[in-house]
Amino acid sequence: MKFRFIWIGKTKNKNLKALQEEYLGRLSHFAPCEVVEVRDSAPHETKEIEGERILAKLNQSSVVCLADVTGKSLSSHDLAKLVEKWQNGGLKEIAFVIGGADGASRQLAERSDLRLSLSFLTFTHEMARVIVLEQLYRAYTIIKGFPYQK
Repeated sequence: MKFRFIWIGKTKNKNLKALQEEYLGRLSHFAPCEVVEVRDSAPHETKEIEGERILAKLNQSSVVCLADVTGKSLSSHDLAKLVEKWQNGGLKEIAFVIGGADGASRQLAERSDLRLSLSFLTFTHEMARVIVLEQLYRAYTIIKGFPYQK
C-alpha cells in the first residue's frame, strides 16, 4: 500500500518543512510515500478551479481521504485500525488531500471516500500536513506495538 499526499502549495516555513520531511522519512519505513504539490490558486480563482487541479492529480483507483473541518473525527487508535484495514484489504493507494484556504470543492468532497477532521481547532495548511504525517506514523507504531505511541 502506498500513501500519496496531495496538497496546495509548498511548505514555506523551514521548521514545518523539517518536521514534514522527518515524518515522511519515518513513515516511509512502513509504506511508500509520494507528495504531490498543486500550485496555489490565483486570487481570482475559485475553490472549484482548485478542486479540478487536485482531482486531475488523483488516480482513479485511489481511496481518497480529504482533510475537512466537517469530516469525521478519529482517535489515533481508530486511525491505526483503519490503516490496518486498508492494508489487509489489499488497497494499492491511499490519497490524503489537504485543499486550499477556502476548503474543498463540492466535486472533490464527493470524490472523497473519507472526510477526516483533524481537530475542532483550525491549523495552517502547513501544520495540517505535519499532523497528517505524524498521525499516520503514529498509526503504524500502534499497529506494530512500538513505544512511540505512548
